[in-house]
Amino acid sequence: MRTLTLNNGLTIPAIGFGMYKSEPGSLAMALEEGYRYFDTASYYGNEGDIPQALEQTGVKREEVFIASKIWKSDMGYDGAMMSFSRTLENLRTDYADVLMIHWPRPNLELEDWKALDLETWRAMEDLYSQGKIRALGLSNFLPYHTENILSHCRVKPQVAQLEFHPGHAQAFALEYYRRKGIQVQAWSPLGRGRVLDDELIRELAGKYHVTPGQVCLGFCVQEGVMPLPKASSPERLRENMACLEFAIDDRDMMRLENMPPLGWSGEHPDRERVKL
Repeated sequence: MRTLTLNNGLTIPAIGFGMYKSEPGSLAMALEEGYRYFDTASYYGNEGDIPQALEQTGVKREEVFIASKIWKSDMGYDGAMMSFSRTLENLRTDYADVLMIHWPRPNLELEDWKALDLETWRAMEDLYSQGKIRALGLSNFLPYHTENILSHCRVKPQVAQLEFHPGHAQAFALEYYRRKGIQVQAWSPLGRGRVLDDELIRELAGKYHVTPGQVCLGFCVQEGVMPLPKASSPERLRENMACLEFAIDDRDMMRLENMPPLGWSGEHPDRERVKL
């Protein structure tokens, strides 16, 4: 499988399996189809599915990369430490490969969110220095949130996770993270399915003899972004993995980069969620 190298030298797969609302049994299928990176979170309530799937398939813990996240209500130094302890219990392991802060603000009313982020990050740095985490990351942090971390950190983030897909390519944030040497990962890389019927996506699917979903995932890969799709059938799992095997030409990439806004989840770290 194609790989990516993070700024601390850790090499990870170029595509992962997103576990938000994942179907029961899908992890075992993903392992059998060759997936080795699993993105979960304490908030998802399914961290424990990973050790069950490893046991079921016989895949060893050291063969996979597991990423989890600290939820809003667990931010701060002590909260992050307790959250991580629960995560390790759920995962039945003594380390995590990646740990992220899930959102930069626990709520929109908190004015001093910067200090809370730094306390949370300090706990993660301590765990990193103890060898309990192999890489640190930020989820749903936009550049101005990240600047707060970069201005004070001992350990630079290795990963930044954003909603990213055709129709919501976040060009400024992507370029910012490229300049900083931080690997971007894409949650909702298919635009929650809303992008798949777009006329350009369907045109390019026909042109390249792939599915609309593969166009979206291939777009991520060619932008240097690691997609985190989920799937609940072996056929779809293989289809998603095949996004690493074809290339979209430069003109079509520009067309995808400049699509009208489409498929946004309604989530923004500094606004109330928009119900679409």
